[in-house]
Amino acid sequence: MPTYVYEALNAAGKPEKGRIDAESIEAATTAVRQNGFFPTKVIEETLKGSSSKETKKEAKKKKDKKKKGSLNISIGGVKTKTLTQFTRQLSTLQDAGLPLLRSLQILEQQQKPGKLKSIVSDVVEDVEAGSSLSDAMSKHPKAFDRLYCKMVAAGEIGGVLDVILQRLANFMEKAERLKARIKGAMIYPICVIVVAVGIVTGIMYFVIPKFKDIFDDFDVQLPGLTLWLIDASLWIAGTPEEGTQAIPGYVWMFAGPFLIFFFFKVIRKTKAGRAAIDIILVKIPVLGTLVEKTSVARFTRTLGTLIAAGVPILEAVLITRDTSGNHVYEKALGEVHDSIRSGESVADPLREAKVCDSIVVNMIEVGEETGDLDVMLMKVADNYDEEVDVAVTAMLSLLEPMLVVVLGGIVGTIVLALFLPLVKMIESVSDSG
Repeated sequence: MPTYVYEALNAAGKPEKGRIDAESIEAATTAVRQNGFFPTKVIEETLKGSSSKETKKEAKKKKDKKKKGSLNISIGGVKTKTLTQFTRQLSTLQDAGLPLLRSLQILEQQQKPGKLKSIVSDVVEDVEAGSSLSDAMSKHPKAFDRLYCKMVAAGEIGGVLDVILQRLANFMEKAERLKARIKGAMIYPICVIVVAVGIVTGIMYFVIPKFKDIFDDFDVQLPGLTLWLIDASLWIAGTPEEGTQAIPGYVWMFAGPFLIFFFFKVIRKTKAGRAAIDIILVKIPVLGTLVEKTSVARFTRTLGTLIAAGVPILEAVLITRDTSGNHVYEKALGEVHDSIRSGESVADPLREAKVCDSIVVNMIEVGEETGDLDVMLMKVADNYDEEVDVAVTAMLSLLEPMLVVVLGGIVGTIVLALFLPLVKMIESVSDSG
């Protein structure tokens, strides 16, 4: 009978470790529960001695054989769509009753050459050597993040891996759909802005200098607006009156967005910079509402999915905090964790932090009282997904007329600056005649 090593929490919430003999991992998990513990990790003990050495040698030979026999291209990361498909297929194979190792081997063969195929190959080797699936996946955080691994671990312990994988796939699909909505909504205004900047730059580079030559020939005193427009044109062309500048203005105009993006990326690498940016984003009118609704939908769905999977609530809150993606909500969830650890509720810290609407806090409070916290959290997430759609539509409705006004103002300013000197020229010609 094999021996299993377990890690668990006792009734007081303190960690316990031990060994237990059982026929399978499910039987070992049940036995640990019967002893009054909550198991967090159960794996088969690896035997030491000659047999383990032989196993390592065999694994090494298989690894070397794989390296010689096939070439996996592992450039880049793993797309969420590809990972979701892999998760759903693994869930289907487990639901069909296939052994875990066999399921992984089938999926490894089906994967196209790339990062995921290389990772699945490593996972197969680790599982074959006696490691649990969650431990094998945790070695590849770029593909399987902490949330993924903890849910898989909960599925292994509870013997419901197929159900957990199905929930994971649904979770990733909904999260990706939310991202796609926001990105899709931003395509139109970004395209309009890019085209407008290109056209204005072309006018300033090619058209305005010709008007400048005309004005110079007629020796007309130019208005301030026209002088400013000519100076801007010379700056963009890289030929100011004082001499040729080192970098033309049009280079700065096209490189500017990339430099700003890079600047914000660098700032967000620091804790203080990231906190400042997230706080500012939440307070910006219209955009702040969208950020708030997106963050609430994300953290409620993550927390609800983890609790439904059987992950202990303290650990679930920590994982949700680390994957929320916004400093404001990270801080609030940290306070929720401290509150739960002190024996208090989830809803009170959220109410005090004022990061959620009162209806969200009330639904969470009802979920705590009825014991259906995961169900309530998922309902909140579904409702906020719909509200994000409404917020995106409202933002676009506001953005489109703003773009028209701004572009109209730019074009109108250029036209006015060019025609004011022409009016003076006509008046001077009339007077001389």
